[in-house]
Amino acid sequence: MHRRILIIDDHNDLAEALEEVFTHQGHEVRLVEDRASALAVEDIYDYDFVITDLDFDTVAPASGSNGNSAVCLPKSVEAHIGEHIKAFKICAANFRRQDFDEQQLAELVATTLDYKNRFVDREDYVRGLHESIEFELPGVLSVMHVVLEYLMNRVDKLGVVEAQQSNLFVALDEAFVNAVKHGNKFDATKNIRVAADVSKTEARFTIEDEGEGFDVDNIPDPLDPQNLFKPSGRGVLFIYNIMDEVKYNDRGNRLTMVKRSQPEALKS
Repeated sequence: MHRRILIIDDHNDLAEALEEVFTHQGHEVRLVEDRASALAVEDIYDYDFVITDLDFDTVAPASGSNGNSAVCLPKSVEAHIGEHIKAFKICAANFRRQDFDEQQLAELVATTLDYKNRFVDREDYVRGLHESIEFELPGVLSVMHVVLEYLMNRVDKLGVVEAQQSNLFVALDEAFVNAVKHGNKFDATKNIRVAADVSKTEARFTIEDEGEGFDVDNIPDPLDPQNLFKPSGRGVLFIYNIMDEVKYNDRGNRLTMVKRSQPEALKS
């Protein structure tokens, strides 16, 4: 099945290269050069797949005069004066679910991230960059695995942690699996929203599902001998032990985790 793809790229870092590969695959691709033009796209919610790659000194709230709350555009990001921010988002919130093809979606995401890794995210460029990364995607594990691999690569390149020496992978994997399995209950018609705000000092991750939520205080304590052989609760324990800051919203369907950069002496 062909898909409608919208690419918003103010520096043509990705646009033409992705247009070529996706058009070759039979998809309908439209290019937009800046944020203002994207806000004027009245049928933005009719696109299956939206890619945004924009540079900002400050990132304004994503709203437009045509009524778009612009869910498929990057959210507002707090910036320090003179700070350069790179805002990147992949949105498939409106990916058509009839004849849903999980593999096709995973390949679209993987191709986009592969091109971004190879042609945009040079290590000498991203070091010291403040990057806002967002994904809004159907909640299927194969796609979450692609996202997880990319995020690990990002924090490594930006110097927050050394991926191979960190348990960050475990914490993010647990959070993604919980969102897909326990939150959305493997329902591919529901979306998962992943946000990562990454700077040289910390990486802040938010994972939100569309499930009913839960009360984290009611999870059985996995350290209690009575719960020794119960699998429930261990993932949350891992997350709390690995991350520097962990917070659930009141509903229990949005998890925020912070991993702060380590002093150079501890990284070596």
